[in-house]
Amino acid sequence: MRYLPLNENDRAAMLARIGVSSIDDLFADIPAKARLDGLIEGLPTHASEMAVERHFTDLSRQSLSAGDAPFFCGGGAYRHHVPASVDHLIQRSEFLTAYTPYQPEIAQGTLQTLFEFQTQVAQLTGMDVANASLYDGSTATAEAVHMAARITRRRKCVLAPGLHPHYAQTVQTAVQGETMDMHVMTPAMGADADVMGALDDQTACIVVQNPNVFGELVDLEPLAKAAHAVGTLLIAVTTEVVSLGLVKSPGEMGADIVAAEGQSIGNGLSFGGPYVGLLACRDDRKFIRQAPGRFAGETVDEAGKRGYVLTLSTREQHIRREKATSNICTNSGLCTLAFSIHLALLGEVGLRKLAALNHARACQLADRLDALDGVEVLNQSFFNEFAVRVSGNASQIIEDMAKAGVLGGIPAARLFGAGYFDDVLMIAVTETNRDEDFDALVVALREAL
Repeated sequence: MRYLPLNENDRAAMLARIGVSSIDDLFADIPAKARLDGLIEGLPTHASEMAVERHFTDLSRQSLSAGDAPFFCGGGAYRHHVPASVDHLIQRSEFLTAYTPYQPEIAQGTLQTLFEFQTQVAQLTGMDVANASLYDGSTATAEAVHMAARITRRRKCVLAPGLHPHYAQTVQTAVQGETMDMHVMTPAMGADADVMGALDDQTACIVVQNPNVFGELVDLEPLAKAAHAVGTLLIAVTTEVVSLGLVKSPGEMGADIVAAEGQSIGNGLSFGGPYVGLLACRDDRKFIRQAPGRFAGETVDEAGKRGYVLTLSTREQHIRREKATSNICTNSGLCTLAFSIHLALLGEVGLRKLAALNHARACQLADRLDALDGVEVLNQSFFNEFAVRVSGNASQIIEDMAKAGVLGGIPAARLFGAGYFDDVLMIAVTETNRDEDFDALVVALREAL
């Protein structure tokens, strides 16, 4: 039985109040080519549960599983080993307190883990303050841009050439309809220093990724100095958070705001999410008051015992929308818990060892690939991901390697679009890759070439 509470008169009254003539008008902003004008061809209108299960099982057999093949894909989502203890611990009853911790007296477990998560993120990024997480790295970057505009009261934003294109697109979508002047620089490898030429006294922020989308390491210090000279904020973006175990932190290099993707620690690939966005900033009253998301703070109860509460609630649901600092009013709670547990299990020494192993293994593979005919490693520096130029179409080469049972990386054109870097292949190496995987990749790539 369908529940349809509204009749045609109700719908007509609602549409008239909104100011449109039909329901179809509500979807006018969606490109016509992305809208369906009927049923999907070939899709049955109904089927039994068993038939659906069998059909999708058959479809899944056509896929090459990341767990069953040598895997070298990165591009903002990385395959790392997550200890089984993480999954076990996040399910313990001690953590099963209220997910939305408005009432601290019944949510101390959640609030304490969020507070500890914030501490870990602040230490990782070299910043003073961190929030209780956002949805993912791309939306954290968009929120950081909004934050910078509020702090500086400026409307120009510069996106560096090495920023992940999906992050750039997310920022552009988030500011659509606002009076933001987006200066999106042409994608290029190793050209982040060119950002300085785009700075002026109207620039709210520059957004620079390190390591950038090609895996190249970026020295943020000269960029920070140039930005600060004209009153501009530097937003540092990191998509591979494990790199912070080895690479100089954004805070040490002068970043004002850090936006990052935390998926690599505690959270499996999941092929699209849920992920966990990190956001941290300087200890400045203006910054903290304009930061998005939740903050868990430490306090004492009436008996003098330590406790935790949500604080700085100018961005929560009980604030009028037009008065809110941000309309982000939740956090990736379970993902932050997994992040915190995994990082606590690693410890500082363990994280440094993990990062060093990632870098060393990536160097080993880069040396082997650079010795192949038709392959050129393009990076001057990298952490665990690097770009290679191949003598052929990188997308076709990836397809050919997949047929040989090797997931050999990501063609750059998949991120930037056809016509950009068609002969560039991005390869990521983590601690999960074995010597046998390297052998299989070399053989498959040589054959594909």
